[in-house]
Amino acid sequence: MSQYRAIRGMVDVLPDETPLWQMLEQTARDVLAAHGYAEIRTPIVESTELFARSIGEVTDIVEKEMYSFPDRNDESLSLRPEGTASTVRAAVQHNLVQSPQRVWYMGPMFRYERPQKGRQRQFHQLGVETFGVAGPEQDAELLLMCRQWWTRLGINDVLTLELNTIGSPEARASYKAALTEYLRDHFDSLDEDSQRRLDTNPLRILDSKSTSTQSILDGAPSMADYLDEESKSHHERLCQLLDMAGLAYTINPRLVRGLDYYNKTVFEWTTDQLGAQATVCGGGRYDMMVNQFGGKATPASGFAAGLERLVLLMQTLNLDAASNPDLYIVSSNENAFGQAMLEADRIRAEFPGLGVVQHLGGGSFKSQFKRADKSGAAWAMVFGDEEMVSGKVTLKPLRANEEQMTLSREELDTFLSQLEQLTNEY
Repeated sequence: MSQYRAIRGMVDVLPDETPLWQMLEQTARDVLAAHGYAEIRTPIVESTELFARSIGEVTDIVEKEMYSFPDRNDESLSLRPEGTASTVRAAVQHNLVQSPQRVWYMGPMFRYERPQKGRQRQFHQLGVETFGVAGPEQDAELLLMCRQWWTRLGINDVLTLELNTIGSPEARASYKAALTEYLRDHFDSLDEDSQRRLDTNPLRILDSKSTSTQSILDGAPSMADYLDEESKSHHERLCQLLDMAGLAYTINPRLVRGLDYYNKTVFEWTTDQLGAQATVCGGGRYDMMVNQFGGKATPASGFAAGLERLVLLMQTLNLDAASNPDLYIVSSNENAFGQAMLEADRIRAEFPGLGVVQHLGGGSFKSQFKRADKSGAAWAMVFGDEEMVSGKVTLKPLRANEEQMTLSREELDTFLSQLEQLTNEY
């Protein structure tokens, strides 16, 4: 019989990897809660038109990468390739943009790409979206919040913030015309992707990975020369706020992001630790989208971070999030197991900060202690014949240079209380 395997580009996250994911996700939740952001959960399937309208019909995502299919009513649906469009749709539908809103989401996204390290067809993002604040202080808060997250994860030192402004839609249209005119004179020297994009999405040529195309762009018109005054002022104030906060950044005039909905501020957090998949987080302003989706004109900004790439970066830096149990309970026979089960249940209820694993499946004390040691637990709690007679319990250290102890119920609770306190502090 044939063996089933995961679909190409859709990867299982195995038990030895999930502690790092859980630490990454919980740290994000803590940072977001501290900044007053609330979670929103949207469907993973939306109307295809929603993404075509927001992301842009001539973007690579819509043209080549979406998982789209007709439902039984012959309506075209798509697995979400990103989270902003769904969040804006929900915000408009449920009137969440009547006052300033700060929301976040986390979950799987889908794009039909060539699978490689750090790039999968099902991938996970944490996204943050804000509505109702037009000024650069909102952009600054998002970037400072990112820095808080990176610092708590231990990766801040290997990340670089790249920053740019792409101005208003009108300014961008003028620049696009000038850029297109310049690049037509060099059409034969452009790489194949850039030749295709020249008529559909010429701004994406700015972040081409082709060295020959990048050398041609050295002589191209500068976006800065086409910016409107409001966008210039917004960008200058944002830079001033970041300077005040001591947040270092690099101005990248060729940073445009791959989605049509951006205006003014765009940014990416990049690293030199992951090879080609250098970007771990990106975002910017999208002040027109709420109105485009039928809501009242509302300023908006946000970002999305790729969780697979952040996990990969943490693994590259040998950051560990393994969560080992505090106690591993072993027992000598069926009667001792029954008593141990009741005690394990009591300890979990009265000391919820401790991790307690009970050995299942029987076996000799020697085999059980091997399992206890392999679990990474700090202590083995022993229920044997002597413990059953005395009503006490034996604690054997598995890691620290401590002495074995036989404790009464009261002494055990005192010990567990101290152990829980130490665990929480750590």
